[in-house]
Amino acid sequence: MPVIPTRIDPSAADFAETRAANLELLSRFEELMAQSRAGGGDKYVTRHHDRGKLMIRERIELLLDRDSPFFELSPLAAQGTQFPLSGSAVTGIGVVNGVEVAISGHDPTIRGGASNPISLAKTLRLQDIATQNRLPLVNFVESGGADLPSQADVWLPGGKWFRNLTEMSKAGIPTVALVFGNSTAGGAYVPGMCDYAVLVKDRAKVFLGGRPLVKMATGEEADEEELGGADMHTRVSGVGDYFALDEYDAIRIGREIVGHLNWRKAGYGPTRHAVDPLYDTEELLGIVQVDPKKPYDMREVLARVVDGSEIDEYKARYGTSLLTGWAHIHGYPVGIIANQQGVLFSEESQKATEFIQLCNQYDQPIVFLHNVTGYMVGTEYEQRGIIKDGAKMINAVANSTVPHISVMAGSSYGAGNYGMGGFGYRPRFIIGWPNYRGAVMGAEQLSGVLSIVARENAESLGREFDEEADAQRKALIHAQITHEETALFNTGRVRDDGLIDPRDTRSALGMLLSAVHSAPVEGTNAWGVFRM
Repeated sequence: MPVIPTRIDPSAADFAETRAANLELLSRFEELMAQSRAGGGDKYVTRHHDRGKLMIRERIELLLDRDSPFFELSPLAAQGTQFPLSGSAVTGIGVVNGVEVAISGHDPTIRGGASNPISLAKTLRLQDIATQNRLPLVNFVESGGADLPSQADVWLPGGKWFRNLTEMSKAGIPTVALVFGNSTAGGAYVPGMCDYAVLVKDRAKVFLGGRPLVKMATGEEADEEELGGADMHTRVSGVGDYFALDEYDAIRIGREIVGHLNWRKAGYGPTRHAVDPLYDTEELLGIVQVDPKKPYDMREVLARVVDGSEIDEYKARYGTSLLTGWAHIHGYPVGIIANQQGVLFSEESQKATEFIQLCNQYDQPIVFLHNVTGYMVGTEYEQRGIIKDGAKMINAVANSTVPHISVMAGSSYGAGNYGMGGFGYRPRFIIGWPNYRGAVMGAEQLSGVLSIVARENAESLGREFDEEADAQRKALIHAQITHEETALFNTGRVRDDGLIDPRDTRSALGMLLSAVHSAPVEGTNAWGVFRM
């Protein structure tokens, strides 16, 4: 394949300025990541350790194969909301006994691991990922159940959590519950519905109703161990399959369970040996723009991400604001669709539609790199059929069956997000850089549009237009959208699968491509009607 040439000068002043802006943004990102990893704070972490218990990330580390990576998902969930950072849950993908598995765990140092709307969104998203990618699911269970003040937003959607476990089992995707503490009320159904349940001696408490509820409902004075302890459930009720002597023993048993699954990937895997890019990934910080109004060349990004810095561009001279082409990442063949100048015209839409069909024809996953402001508007473009051409592209994205991975690398506005395989189009994974922005449209455009609408409405009614009130309204709307379009706002609401340092993009894509190949990688020739 042709090697991507670079035109970057690391000694240039604008390169240094861009790098400094990215480092400042990443400094804030790392501060938040450290807070997320800290759990409920020193007080609750110390209390947890004093009880002889491991932290959730310590448990996960012991479960994973030695020196293997853990791709944590949505670590900054709940950022900017009323709920604790990380949402009282840890989710991600790691390797256990040579098998890639999805991992979900309560963090009992944060409100006792109680489930709130954010932690529920994280765990449901992980179950979707496990199902789509055919990954065995390991649940670390220790939770007080639903966060009662927010029960109205947890109770009904929470039923999907249990339904998913049974559907995964039906699909032959193994599910494992390692119970380290409380698993009460609805939470008791997690070990009850998983294929395997491991309960820790003197720690696990699995019951539909604890002592207070039993007392209120029946008048019985119940003993917790007899009601739901590990000894009772593994000896009497049969709810527990394995009796663990302590936390370390439970993790050992969990590793053995995954080891005996005889699990095999269904995808075809890498087709060639991985080759490092020719250019330094460190240079990405001098390329990627923090200011969304400043364009940058996506070829320079790809030159530091794909194997050997090689890409075979498709229709390189046509629809040039969208880059399409074939490449490899860690040996995995991929189709690349990347925005160059932010706007999608009819030519770009047609080009993307054809390329997506080709990727499906040859069973190749697609990596989307977002930096798009939307589809072009205006009389000329409407008359040329931008609606039909954009619809073709969205049709192709929606009905494509090869795995999609979206990288939010800049702006992602309006229907451009849809055409680039955004959140609503069920990509296997969505990862973002801390600089990315996403909304219906940019703050300046949105506030300006509302101002024009208000002005025209006043004129149609014959009313005097209040310029001062309009200026105040525009300023408020501009501030609101400027806040709501940020990467931190979106990741805080689980609208992506987590933010990463741009320098880690190649490694992240390698892990995610490996995960998607746990399931069959197969394209389709079935599409909706393409409007001509």
